[in-house]
Amino acid sequence: MHPENQYAIKMEKNAIQVMMEHRSVRRFKPQPVEPDVLGAILDCGLRASNTGNMQLYSVIATQQELLRGELCKLHFGQCSTAPLWLTVCTDVARYHQYCRVNGCDEPYGNFLWFCSALVDASLAAQNICVAAEAKGLGFCYLGTVMYNTAAIADLLQCPKGVVPVVTIAMGYPDEEPRLSERLGQDAVVHSETYHVPTDDELVRSHAVRDNDPFNRRMVEENGTRNYCEIFTTKRYPRAMNESVSRDLLDFLRRSGMMD
Repeated sequence: MHPENQYAIKMEKNAIQVMMEHRSVRRFKPQPVEPDVLGAILDCGLRASNTGNMQLYSVIATQQELLRGELCKLHFGQCSTAPLWLTVCTDVARYHQYCRVNGCDEPYGNFLWFCSALVDASLAAQNICVAAEAKGLGFCYLGTVMYNTAAIADLLQCPKGVVPVVTIAMGYPDEEPRLSERLGQDAVVHSETYHVPTDDELVRSHAVRDNDPFNRRMVEENGTRNYCEIFTTKRYPRAMNESVSRDLLDFLRRSGMMD
């Protein structure tokens, strides 16, 4: 075996280990993320696959204390000790400027390209996070970016065509959280074509989640019939989903992404 092949296999194992041991970290040491470390993980994000090699995303790194505090408020106080906040945005504004400089049409301000940019941004964010964990950093994805999109965009001075879609609170961990359960391949992987599970198959594949001790304790503490009901009545109920959806669609229209 050639030495370079041995190196590739070693790196693959390291990457697999990093991803299989992922934990969401919400408490961080005050130690800032060193500039060279931040630069390295951001470079990994830039190497992610993307649509047409257009890289329709931007990453806003927030480290200044007052601005971090304001950003934390918009995420409902989560991860308040994180020294670094990375807000990953879909961004057609930069490419439209590139089009103007080159005397070309600006055809990307529409829902198709928001979806394309959303894929780009998500892939870049995941590359960043895998690289961060390999460097000893911890992080937490904050889905709350979708709940205050307009306010976050305003705080970070995002121009029209730039939409925050992923926020990552990051730093050196000050805790060792549990390894959360995940559904297995029997639930999410389909061979050749989509297989609609029977109710019994669904129950079996979700047993890892429903029978998890932490989740069972949450069911008891919330007084719900099962773990699913925590989501439908407590975490993500219908009325909230519909309200947030209306606000998000309104912001996308104002950002020129729903034409």
